[in-house]
Amino acid sequence: MQAILAQAQKMQEQLLSAQQELADAEVIGTAGGGLVTATVSGAGELRGLVIDPKVVDPEDTETLADLVVAAVRDAGGNAQRLAEEKMGPLAGGLGSGLGLPGL
Repeated sequence: MQAILAQAQKMQEQLLSAQQELADAEVIGTAGGGLVTATVSGAGELRGLVIDPKVVDPEDTETLADLVVAAVRDAGGNAQRLAEEKMGPLAGGLGSGLGLPGL
């Protein structure tokens, strides 16, 4: 039982470490061939947005809005993939690693 508790504590520490890595990490998403770039944390928080002046047309704000949404969506997808890479091995270990039924 002591070994199971020690393993659970180790996994919890690894999980907290991975969560902190995600919070500190930044990923980028782009749209329009790089005309709009969004930066998000590994946890999906929008941290920055860069818009190339070439895409700013006062007569066509709809296209700009679409590019912003696409860049943020792309960055969010990249953050999700990063989270799956970091957390996937830990989540997979919860069920089989402890050898407990139902976990």
